[in-house]
Amino acid sequence: MPDITIHPLGLNSPTVDALAALIVDIVAGGGSVSFMHPLSVEDARIFWRGSLATADEGRRVVLGAFDGDALVGTLTLLLDCPPNQPHRAEFAKMMTRPSHRGRGIATALIGAAEQVARAKGRTLIVLDTASDGGAGPLYERRGFRLAGEVPNYALKPHGGYTGTLYYYKELA
Repeated sequence: MPDITIHPLGLNSPTVDALAALIVDIVAGGGSVSFMHPLSVEDARIFWRGSLATADEGRRVVLGAFDGDALVGTLTLLLDCPPNQPHRAEFAKMMTRPSHRGRGIATALIGAAEQVARAKGRTLIVLDTASDGGAGPLYERRGFRLAGEVPNYALKPHGGYTGTLYYYKELA
């Protein structure tokens, strides 16, 4: 993985624009990340501004993977759990630019997010991913255990239903 750096992102305009472009591309390519195609750049910016504002408040961590100055991947660690779940965190919105897939970026993002979770005192990570075309096999290689599947959970970006797979991992 040559020259890929990963660090937390905050609320600033260039980061918002790069994240917006990334999620628009992912949705256009069929990635199931809560949005339908076509996703407008402005709607994507609104989403990321809210997400990064929440990160600035400490309720989540948005990690960015960079190839030089170019944002090529992201993963969000949700920390804002109910009072009876202070030990838990959740992964959301893991995306890698199609041109950079197969280079270990998603694996590096998962490892970095696990480190942040440990540093924040979290011992359990949960996540969900689409049954059709999701990252289930990658999560399983990283030690996540399948808890179950819900059929017809969401619409795919271009239409039709997909189930969702729920995973968890207990951190040492």
